Amino acid sequence: MKVEDTNESRLIAAGVDLAHSPEGGLSEENGDPNERHFNTDHLRTNLKNRTVSSGFVTLTAQGAKFALTIASTYVLSRLLEIPDFGLLAMVTTIMGLLRVFKDAGLSSATVQRDDITHAQVSNLFWINVGVAGLLALIMAASAPAIAWFYREPKLVGITLWLSVTFLISGSTVQHQALLRRQMRFKAMAVIEVGSMTVSLIVGVLMAWLGCGYWALVGMNLALEASGFALTWWVSRWRPQRPRRGSGTWSLLNFGINMTAGSAVYIFSRGADTMLIGWRYGADATGLYSRALALLMRPLDQLMAPVGAVFIPTLSRLQNDPERYRRAFLRLYEAMALVSFGFSGIFFALSRPITLWLLGPKWEAAAVIFKAFALAALYFPIGTAVVWAVVSQGRGKEFLRINLITSVITISAFVAGLPFGPVGVAFAFSIAGLLVSVPVTFYLAGRRGSVRTRDLWAGFFRHLPLWAVVAGVTALARARVADFSPFIQLLLCGPIGLAAGVGTILAIKPQREVAAHLVGAVRGMLAARRAAGTT
Repeated sequence: MKVEDTNESRLIAAGVDLAHSPEGGLSEENGDPNERHFNTDHLRTNLKNRTVSSGFVTLTAQGAKFALTIASTYVLSRLLEIPDFGLLAMVTTIMGLLRVFKDAGLSSATVQRDDITHAQVSNLFWINVGVAGLLALIMAASAPAIAWFYREPKLVGITLWLSVTFLISGSTVQHQALLRRQMRFKAMAVIEVGSMTVSLIVGVLMAWLGCGYWALVGMNLALEASGFALTWWVSRWRPQRPRRGSGTWSLLNFGINMTAGSAVYIFSRGADTMLIGWRYGADATGLYSRALALLMRPLDQLMAPVGAVFIPTLSRLQNDPERYRRAFLRLYEAMALVSFGFSGIFFALSRPITLWLLGPKWEAAAVIFKAFALAALYFPIGTAVVWAVVSQGRGKEFLRINLITSVITISAFVAGLPFGPVGVAFAFSIAGLLVSVPVTFYLAGRRGSVRTRDLWAGFFRHLPLWAVVAGVTALARARVADFSPFIQLLLCGPIGLAAGVGTILAIKPQREVAAHLVGAVRGMLAARRAAGTT
């Protein structure tokens, strides 16, 4: 008992109240000690303030994770060689195809379901662990085949070590799903930032000691191991033994559709790296994967936690169509405003961003990064549209969207492959913007309170912002093209931001969205101050 009290005190001191905070739900004194992990009735009474407070925590955590990502990119790109990143990308791409089955869509089922029991989540936990163990064995057994496919014997050892991460991460799926269900985002922030910090320390230390690509392997192992330890320490939930007759099948049915849709999407998104590695080798794969990571890693770090906040929020509103529509469209238009502005800056400053973050030896990656900057136009809002489908429990629609868009994506990769990594990147971005987005908007808007016309109205309402920001930033950079990459960023970045702010202030719909954003930020700060005084 004393050990538990000590651990709880430490977490409360770190800002993670386990049982008695608003995040924690019901305390053990109020009934079944497991109930607080599953009951969400208390969340509905003050959903707006909880969402705002969760947003503040999420933004703070993402700021820390973004700083760690920049530090990792800056240091490791100089300590390691281009092929080192290519070797890891070859293996992690194939791992990504299998990793989606580790979750089996069951975390989404836990978050989205209105009512769920301890027995059901325990059954889902054991299913996740069993699937993860099987995937670890499959990955380890596939090591020789992966090395043969890429014609690179070094991949055998890399694959064997990384296969262990399946079993580690599979043991945290339901714990983290319950934390998201209860909107315990302080706890999630502790886990994510803590594990990422440990991973960075291990990777930089190994790279500094001359371990080469093994430093990247060590980073991945450290990330999963520390994430496992922190998750089980922060979450007080412990699974029971599997039980029959607990009503798990309906959750599995939803999970099957989610898994199938995610598997198709992950395969399509990993096909580019596999094709480039197979045809052009580790050097080209290294350039491509680093350019992709420069854009997609920050986007993923932003989108994943925002989704973790809003999917539970939207799920709680699915029986109130008008509130649901209003909440979603505010989120969607805010994401459009932010992503269009920053996409314009990234597009115009692709070369100095690449050279400053990665170093001079990575110059060939700059044009690849420029191509991916176009994808930043639609990736965030397309992801938000998929959240709407998931939060409404439309598993079959989720699968249909991913099947169609995946065919489009893979076709684009094949069309661009003869032109090298640059051709693949441009083909992906253009096909996504011109084909995948219309398909996604159409399928997602056929049902529910958010219609296709709402999605297009928000898209075109904010599109001029991208053109203004990209154009002004490019003109500014042309004047200082002979300066160092850092000076170019220092001078041109603020000019692009100023152009964006001016455009927002001049156009009424954008001004209204910005006002909502400012109000949300003020609400976050007020909630934070109120929490500090209680």
